[in-house]
Amino acid sequence: MDMIRGDQIAAEGLTDWRKLAQGLHARYRVVGFGEAARFVTAVGAGGDDLGHHPRVRIGEGVVDLEVVSQDAVYRDDEDGSELHGIEWVTQHVDLARRITQIAAELGLTADPAGVSEVELGLDVTDSAKVAPVWAALLTGDPQSQGRGTPGDEIRDADVRIPNLWFGEVDPEGGGGQRFHLEVYVATEQVEGRVAAAVAAGGEVVDDSQAPGLTVIADPEGNRGVLCADMSAAQA
Repeated sequence: MDMIRGDQIAAEGLTDWRKLAQGLHARYRVVGFGEAARFVTAVGAGGDDLGHHPRVRIGEGVVDLEVVSQDAVYRDDEDGSELHGIEWVTQHVDLARRITQIAAELGLTADPAGVSEVELGLDVTDSAKVAPVWAALLTGDPQSQGRGTPGDEIRDADVRIPNLWFGEVDPEGGGGQRFHLEVYVATEQVEGRVAAAVAAGGEVVDDSQAPGLTVIADPEGNRGVLCADMSAAQA
């Protein structure tokens, strides 16, 4: 299936869901593990009917879900050429709609503002050289290099660890911070999250691409990036 872009996702009107990084994310509040298990069982049956399933994590009082396709087709805007095997959202949004319906039938409350996703970033001069080391270190599987991405990004098939992507750095540029975190949140959370970080002693060092990207430094200068997919934000 073709990947779908932010404006198409927004048009679907999936009010329980938010687009973070590659996938659609939802969080539902539950009372106890038993209710969580019943919800997940119902979601599994619904996924059986549709032929695909979400990623699921059960936490304390919550069930977190991600809908993402492992083999989305990316088409170049200029020539229409195809690149298969991209991890992204496709027309499997029908699964998101079905999960929303199941949650409503069970009387569960959605908490779309509570979703989040963390990725690792590493600035390097040659990702092709360093990526095999990180694939081995993080996952033990060389196939995790470039899985679901056209680049050298490290993605674990079992989703045990955050994705590690590589940025470019000038080999003549000297040192500086090379590792950083990217924290993806729902669009409505950006302002409050930035304010909380600043109130805790952080400093906004780059908001030129805000609210989509905001770079925040701690009192020792260590930086993290707060991210939100504004293209998929619902009106």
